Amino acid sequence: MQTQNRLSLHTILLAFSVSLTISGTPTWADTIAGIDGDIEISPLVHSSVQLEYEGFVIQVDPWAPIDISHAKTADLILVTDSPGHHLDIDAIEALSKQDTSIVIAENGLSKVPHGIVAKNGEALKVSGVTVEAIAAYDIIIGAPTHPKGDANGYVLTLGGKRFFFAGVTECVEEVKALRGIDVAFMPMNIPLGRMTPKAAADCTKILDPSVVYTYHFDQDWVRRLANPDFGGSDLPGGLSVAETLTAFENELSDTTIEFRRGDWYPD
Repeated sequence: MQTQNRLSLHTILLAFSVSLTISGTPTWADTIAGIDGDIEISPLVHSSVQLEYEGFVIQVDPWAPIDISHAKTADLILVTDSPGHHLDIDAIEALSKQDTSIVIAENGLSKVPHGIVAKNGEALKVSGVTVEAIAAYDIIIGAPTHPKGDANGYVLTLGGKRFFFAGVTECVEEVKALRGIDVAFMPMNIPLGRMTPKAAADCTKILDPSVVYTYHFDQDWVRRLANPDFGGSDLPGGLSVAETLTAFENELSDTTIEFRRGDWYPD
């Protein structure tokens, strides 16, 4: 009977685990220690991230090309740019409460007229959280363009830790000037050879966070949502997307920075 009970418990736990993952969406969270407990970090999809600390929830660039029913409604939403995979009105509405604050770049005001505009270089106190808008733009010029002053990265302080969400940017002077970053989210594999694994890693070394995630690194996954037959892009060095993650990690091998590979792209 005791053996049967153990088997039954194992079966129940296995079934529960399957029920959590069957939708194909990430359900796990990393943590980093905050002042009064752990801060949960949940990569959702592409550049969409959920943070939670003591019941306070922040959503960054919420996007819903997949089922996001597992994501939590937010007290604060940060939007870095105006394209739909950053500024998704439906996802914002689904993850908003009556008193949710939404911070946007100025280019998103037509889509979110009630949003709180943060201009490059501006620091705001929103819902009790300090949010700094950091310039996000191109050095290598060409389409798709990310002009200076158009979009934001964000530094926010939560639980005594400073999080940097770079948005879509190269390693511009405003990014290099940042100090005291604990967790960084860095874009990689941006078209035209912007933010190659080495460039993204070199920028990360300048910031010197305790933890880094790469995000917004599989542009072809996004393209295939609109065109499932899209054949794929050529990345610098002929690398696959998976190989770029390893290359990024190898570039950090001489540092103490912890690279965490978020599960950003479900099959």
